[in-house]
Order: sequence, then structure tokens, then C-alpha cells
Amino acid sequence: MSPLEIKSLIVGVPDFPKPGIAFKDITPVLADPVAFKAVTEHLAQHAARLECDAVLAIESRGFIIGAPLAQRLGLPLHLVRKRGKLPRAAITVRYELEYGFDHLEMHSDAIRRGGRYLIVDDVIATGGTAAAVASVVAQQGGTVAACSFLVELKFLAGREKLGGLPFFSLITY
Repeated sequence: MSPLEIKSLIVGVPDFPKPGIAFKDITPVLADPVAFKAVTEHLAQHAARLECDAVLAIESRGFIIGAPLAQRLGLPLHLVRKRGKLPRAAITVRYELEYGFDHLEMHSDAIRRGGRYLIVDDVIATGGTAAAVASVVAQQGGTVAACSFLVELKFLAGREKLGGLPFFSLITY
């Protein structure tokens, strides 16, 4: 299935979660086994040449994309969660939202000095979340091999917040 065919399954939902936002609902892609497998295959094709040591999947829809991708690549999967959701010692990063701040965490043993990591999420919008994860990887002595997304909302310029990191998105709006 081509990226264009996959894109045709994504539903635009006007004024969700608030007025003026045009939400991109990927659940029809996830509900179609052929499309979901194709997403994993397309992302895996790109990531296979990156020589990554692990996949870092961002809460929560990033888990859905990241888990089969990590499995397909034969790589460990590490979860990046909202603060207070991980059961063991965690590294915390504070990042800026449009209106305020939030925190993300990953287990303190997720990043190995010298390791190469693939950051995965379903959508990149403003780029703040992925940039925060990339900063933690760097602070812990790792390298971001690339950032990979099912959907890029190009008009929000999230890619620019990633400071030139290698980048891949399957679908662009």
C-alpha cells in the first residue's frame, strides 16, 4: 500500500480537540491491517539503514507506531511517558507547550552512552515533544539516529525545532 493510499484513510476532524484545530485521526489506518502493516514496513525500510540501537516511542500513539516498528527492526523498545507513569527510576525532561510546560520521562537505563536511537511518534506538529526527547538522548551521551513519524503537519514547522536531526515522515500535510 502506497503512502498516498494510507493518507486517504486518515480522517480530518474539524475543531477537535478545540475550535480552530483540524485533528488528523489515524485510527482508520490502525483499523486496516493492510494499511497498518504498510506503515510499519515503510518506516522500517527507512530506519533499517540507520544502525539504531533502540526505538524510543513517545506516549501514547507513538507506542502504537513504535512497538511493531521495533519488533520489525529487531530492536529494543523504550517508552517515553508523561511524568509519574514509569515504575522505575526515570530521567525527566521539562519542555515547553504552546501555553505552559509539561514533563516527559523515560527509564534511566534506556539511554546508553554512545548508543544510537530512533525517536518515533505518530504525528509531529510543533516539534516540542520530539525535541525534548532528543535533548535527553544527548544529555545522556546518546545520539539521535533519526526522528520518524507517520504524519508531519508541515505548516507548523516542527521539523525546524529538531535542529537538523535526520528526519522521516511518511505522510505530510
